[in-house]
Amino acid sequence: MKNLITRAITGILFIGIIISAIFYSQYTFLVLLLVITTLALTEFYGLVEKEDSRKLVLFVNLFGGNYLTFALYSYASGILPDSLEGKVFLPYLIYFLCCFIIQLYAKDKNPIIRWAHSLMGQLYIALPIGLLSFLAFTPNLSGYNPWLLCSFFMFIWINDTGAFLVGSAIGKKRLFERISPKKSWEGFCGGIVFNLILAYILSTQFDFLTPFEWYGLAITISIFATFGDLCESLLKRTLQIKDSGSILPGHGGMLDRFDSVLLAAPAAVVYLFLCS
Repeated sequence: MKNLITRAITGILFIGIIISAIFYSQYTFLVLLLVITTLALTEFYGLVEKEDSRKLVLFVNLFGGNYLTFALYSYASGILPDSLEGKVFLPYLIYFLCCFIIQLYAKDKNPIIRWAHSLMGQLYIALPIGLLSFLAFTPNLSGYNPWLLCSFFMFIWINDTGAFLVGSAIGKKRLFERISPKKSWEGFCGGIVFNLILAYILSTQFDFLTPFEWYGLAITISIFATFGDLCESLLKRTLQIKDSGSILPGHGGMLDRFDSVLLAAPAAVVYLFLCS
């Protein structure tokens, strides 16, 4: 009971912070993205590097990840003048070069693993978090659209809730037993059904997407959110850990809470660009 209460309080605060940052302004949303990127990357590199991590390498990787998030936000939002729009990614190329060159001086036993870890953190965490900006500033809409962004997170949360409730009640056929023994096909389908219901409700309130586009977005997020959860489970199984961290009492680490987002965000962006 104590753990359930802790989990509930943490979950309410977690959701409240995200929604507040999204709706307060586009700049608090940017701050939210940078905080998530920093915490998630720090957690990830701490897990894969363990005691062998070097502070300089960590600093360079955190700088690279945060700059990529900022550059994607700047490009999507159009806050930069036209003369700088295409050049905003140039500093990230400098990080890319430094990522390789730094291993010439680090004297690590296996620089290939260090390179792989550095680049995986950028692709697995920083890139998807940065791509959330393209949900806030979609090509077919003018200005900042917090409702589409909030809808994305609502689909993530409702999918998790639906999958848990249906899977707990009638789940029998294992979805991916080798990686996540508790997930079931019934729960997976339940998450999709719950999201389709949410999509219908959203389609009656907002017309920046057609009803069929809302349904397609709901299904896309359900599928790739599940894949994201499974990929993080595979990461934890490989590292032989239960949770990615302990920053969120009752919920684990940042990767435990944003695992679904890391694959659902790129998939949602691709889907919306195809629809535009």
